[in-house]
Amino acid sequence: MEYVNILLGLLFACFLVRVVFISLRRSKRVAPGPFPLPIIGNLHLLGDKPHISLTQLAKRYGPIMNLKLGQINTIVISSSVMAKQVMQKQDLAFSNRFVPDTLHACNHSNYSVTWIPVNNSQWKTIRKIMNTHIFSGNKLDANKHIRTKKIQELIDYCHKNGENGGAVNIGGATFRTSLNLLSNSIFSKDLTDPFSNSSKDFKELVWNIMVEAGKPNWVDYFPFLQKIDPQGRRRRMTDYFTKVLHLISGFIDERIKEREMGNHANVDVLDALLNISPEEIDRNHIEHLCLDSFVAGTDTSSNTLEWAMAELLKNPHTLEKVQEELAQVIGRGKLINEADVSKLPYLKCIVKETFRIHPQVPFLIPRKAEEDVEFCGYIIPKDSQVLVNVWAIGRDSSLWEDPLDFKTERFWESEIDVRGQDFELIPFGAGRRICPGLPLAIRMILVTLGSLVNTFNWKLDGGIAPKDLDMEEKFGITLAKTQPLLAIPIPLQLLGY
Repeated sequence: MEYVNILLGLLFACFLVRVVFISLRRSKRVAPGPFPLPIIGNLHLLGDKPHISLTQLAKRYGPIMNLKLGQINTIVISSSVMAKQVMQKQDLAFSNRFVPDTLHACNHSNYSVTWIPVNNSQWKTIRKIMNTHIFSGNKLDANKHIRTKKIQELIDYCHKNGENGGAVNIGGATFRTSLNLLSNSIFSKDLTDPFSNSSKDFKELVWNIMVEAGKPNWVDYFPFLQKIDPQGRRRRMTDYFTKVLHLISGFIDERIKEREMGNHANVDVLDALLNISPEEIDRNHIEHLCLDSFVAGTDTSSNTLEWAMAELLKNPHTLEKVQEELAQVIGRGKLINEADVSKLPYLKCIVKETFRIHPQVPFLIPRKAEEDVEFCGYIIPKDSQVLVNVWAIGRDSSLWEDPLDFKTERFWESEIDVRGQDFELIPFGAGRRICPGLPLAIRMILVTLGSLVNTFNWKLDGGIAPKDLDMEEKFGITLAKTQPLLAIPIPLQLLGY
């Protein structure tokens, strides 16, 4: 009988909690969402692919949805209209970041342009420096020869494999290319062997950082666990950050000595940063800016290239069509010049469609409401985490016909672009927090993809039929293929070209 009384008491307590919760929601006009369980809230609803789980929940609760993830109130935006409201019309109210615990390692969140609050004068200074000294059109044009060289090395690596009938791990090969492109732009040196699959060191460190940042962390849902770090996430990230920052610091020391001896010309990003240091940017910010560049600019680009190649191999008619365009405009077998991209509309359609169906960061970088915010008839409570589900927007049937199909023609006569003005397609975000590396990423992805498909014919490894290619996604801070894409490049001379 005692057990029955306890059970009844618990049921009554849960009923009271629910009544109080519902009344609070009504009084504060909080957005609709699933009822949270005690302690864990709605964590049990996320699963191992939260971008899919939250897309399904949005179909029930609407394009603005309130969840409780542990102790953290979370708002999920799942429509282009709501995304425009968050990132353009009310951008200032949502411009600051909800910082994952691992990104506090080595005080990174205090120096990184990704995480510094926008009302911090240092954020404005670093964004200006990036736009002027790293990602401006003039700077990118001046570094074009580096991108050409790194893409040629990628093609040479593929050619070497293809001559022996060997498969290329597309994600791994393009990751090395992206890493060396950035390291040559910043430090004028390679950080990984472009011709080896076994090269580790810096490449492995950057990869580990991305993996660690993408794993679920209990501390992010229950901040009181911060000092305990029960899963060891921050400890591991501190180790990775420390090693990368130590390497970067060594490059900076080496460069300072060369400049003092007068035997080094101003040729790269590091020189440009040292030229304005310490007046505009100090040593810590330079180191963390370099760290940001490697972490944000490698995995995202290589994942996009891997997904694009996977979709082309799964859809041979699309691959044939872009190869026809390239043959007519460029000539079969040649690398793509950046100046040629404007004459390759079908190639650009392929990249846009890849961004639509495979956004690099499915929730973008989380935002935060610093105060209670009136939003579309609801109140978003202070300190709420705000997630924009661009994965869901890319699959919204009210925006896209046959949204689950890879159909490049949907962009053929469309003015929709990825530069933050068309909220149906915002893989780089929008507003004040739009990704500063967008201009470089677009150039790199278009030219690399075009060169890969123009210099080889490709077939899937292991005799896999296109229709059987595994397209499962692995959730993390970026959205990767669960099974790496292995494809065999067939050199054109073997085909009689």
